[in-house]
Amino acid sequence: MPTSTGHRNEKLGTVVSTKMEKTIVVTVSRRVSHPLYRKIVNVRKKFYAHDEEQTAKVGDLVRIQEHPPISKLKRWTLKEVVRRAVQIDVKTGRVLEDEAV
Repeated sequence: MPTSTGHRNEKLGTVVSTKMEKTIVVTVSRRVSHPLYRKIVNVRKKFYAHDEEQTAKVGDLVRIQEHPPISKLKRWTLKEVVRRAVQIDVKTGRVLEDEAV
């Protein structure tokens, strides 16, 4: 009989940091109406996600999924890389190949 893990929340965001081992920082932006002034504002929140294979790079669009706590800050895991960011060499200004990144 198959076991159900239940519904796990997913978010779509941009990777802003990969400086830690097996951890990425993902920024999720959403548009909300200000409660008093009714102006639409962008709200950003950072999430720490576990990236076991260290596949995500800065600028990638990724999907993260809720997970039981892994560490003090990590409660999310990387589910998939939706879109890769273009990696550019700072010195030459050329686009790097995927193997070199």
